[in-house]
Amino acid sequence: MAEFVYGGQAVIEGVMMRGPQDWAVAVRRPDQSIVVERRANGSHEKRYPWLSWPLVRGVTALVEALVVGLQALTYSASQAAAGEEVDLSRRDIILTMVAALTLAAGLFILLPALVADLVARAAGGLERNLVEGLIRLLFLIGYVLVIGRVGDIKRVFQYHGAEHKVINALEAGEDLTVDTVQKHSCHHPRCGTSFLLWVVVLAVLVFSLLGRQSIGAALASRLLLTPLVAALSYEWLRLTGRHQRHAVWRGLSAPGRWLQGLTTRPPDDRQVEVAISALQAVFKKGETVVR
Repeated sequence: MAEFVYGGQAVIEGVMMRGPQDWAVAVRRPDQSIVVERRANGSHEKRYPWLSWPLVRGVTALVEALVVGLQALTYSASQAAAGEEVDLSRRDIILTMVAALTLAAGLFILLPALVADLVARAAGGLERNLVEGLIRLLFLIGYVLVIGRVGDIKRVFQYHGAEHKVINALEAGEDLTVDTVQKHSCHHPRCGTSFLLWVVVLAVLVFSLLGRQSIGAALASRLLLTPLVAALSYEWLRLTGRHQRHAVWRGLSAPGRWLQGLTTRPPDDRQVEVAISALQAVFKKGETVVR
C-alpha cells in the first residue's frame, strides 16, 4: 500500500484528522458524548497530478489545510455550543480565508519588514534580514503567548497535545487505547508550529538572496515569495519528519519541538479519547504509515 502521512489539528473541544480518503472531526458535546463527522477529501491531486509535485504540493497542502481546518472549526464550534451544525458556503470560506490571510500577511510578513527597516536601515542585506527574522519570530511567540492566556485556547492547546500523542502512537505501531496513547509525547516533528518556525528561518535565507532593497521592493518581494518560502518549509518538514530515528535529524527538529511547548498542553484522558475517535474514523487498516 502507498504511504500516507496522517495528521490533523485541534479544534474547539475536539480534533480533526485527515486520512487517505476522508477527513473527520470528533467533538466532545456539552452532554459529554462524542460526535464524529466524516467527509471525503478533495480529489484535486487525482485530477491534476502536478499538484503533488515537490514545492507545488506544499502550497496545495497549505490551501487544503486552511479550507478543511475552517470547516472543521465551524463544525466543532457549533457542536460544542448547541449541537446545531452550521455549513459554510464556498463564498463564506473564500471570504474568511482572504480575511485571515490578509491579517497574517500584515502582522507576520509586512509589519516585521517595516520595523526592521526602521531599526536596521543602515545595515547590510543579510544583517537586515536577520533582524527582520528575529522580529518576525518575536511577533510569532508573542502572539502565541497572548492567545494562550485565553481559557478556550488553553483547551485547544490540550487537544493539540492529544492529536500529537495519537499520531505518535499510530506511527509507533501501538494500539490506540487511552493508556497507551498517554505514554507518548505531546510534540511531533511535522507539527504546524514547527512549520511556522521554519518559515521564519528560511525566509531569512531566501530574502537575503535578493540583496539590499528599498522598503517598497522589500514589501513586494515578501508577499510574492512567501508561497515559495512556505513550500520550501513544507518540504524540509517532511524530510526531517521521515528521519527522526537519526540523532542529527532529531537535533534539527529540536527548535520546532521547543516552540511546540507554547502551543501544546498535556491532555486529559477524555481529550485523548476524542482524538482517538477522530483518527479511527479515517484510519485505513493495511495502510503503510510514514514513521
